[in-house]
Amino acid sequence: MRIDIMTLFPDMCRAVYSESIVGRAIQKGVLTVESVNIRDFSDNKHRNVDDTPYGGGEGMLMTAEPIYRCFMDICQKSGERPYLIYMSPKGRVLTQQRAKELAALPHITVLCGHYEGVDQRVLDALVDEEISIGDYVLTGGELPALVLTDCVARMLDGTLSSEAGRVQESHYDGLLEYPQYTKPAIWRERAVPEVLLSGHHQKIEQWRREQSLLETAAKRPELLAHAELSKRELEFLIKNGKHKEIIKK
Repeated sequence: MRIDIMTLFPDMCRAVYSESIVGRAIQKGVLTVESVNIRDFSDNKHRNVDDTPYGGGEGMLMTAEPIYRCFMDICQKSGERPYLIYMSPKGRVLTQQRAKELAALPHITVLCGHYEGVDQRVLDALVDEEISIGDYVLTGGELPALVLTDCVARMLDGTLSSEAGRVQESHYDGLLEYPQYTKPAIWRERAVPEVLLSGHHQKIEQWRREQSLLETAAKRPELLAHAELSKRELEFLIKNGKHKEIIKK
């Protein structure tokens, strides 16, 4: 898979995606990520890419032409038109399910806005989807683009050491992940649950699933309305005092 990030701060992006798990995925050839500087496509001698908005108002807007030229250059060099995502607080919030869907695409490009945003005309002309990472505003789209890149990269075969590392994480199946523990078995008078020391894999898996249900009910109960739960799991939640109305019928 290939991801191009259209940005005013390419070095900022490279510093993040070249490290850790995503960096290793790039080294293994699982993923290609490139940062493209939008300023390189400005026809202004000062490489300006912003101007005042029509109608007045605070701040500056990114102009359309440098973004257009940048995207066209990516299309030309790759020999295809990638799926273009604009990171915006107006977009629908990124979910694990959407990350899985995006990971199935061969090539995506992510546009990072700055200042007060981007000229609407280039969004209308080019952008396929707007995505947000939450209902708040940041100073630029680079951090959201890196969050998206990391989230999508984890969905690719070969990024993580095993499939289990991916499917057991929070949100993969609509629930939150179960609590996890490591050595020592007793830390400051707090003991690891006995079942995890039992070596009984079936009981451990059952405990983990039940803890996942309880974690979700306590922290994100709205997720249960969309989770695929068995009759036994529904009865387990009811037995543990969870409100019936939050459980999918």
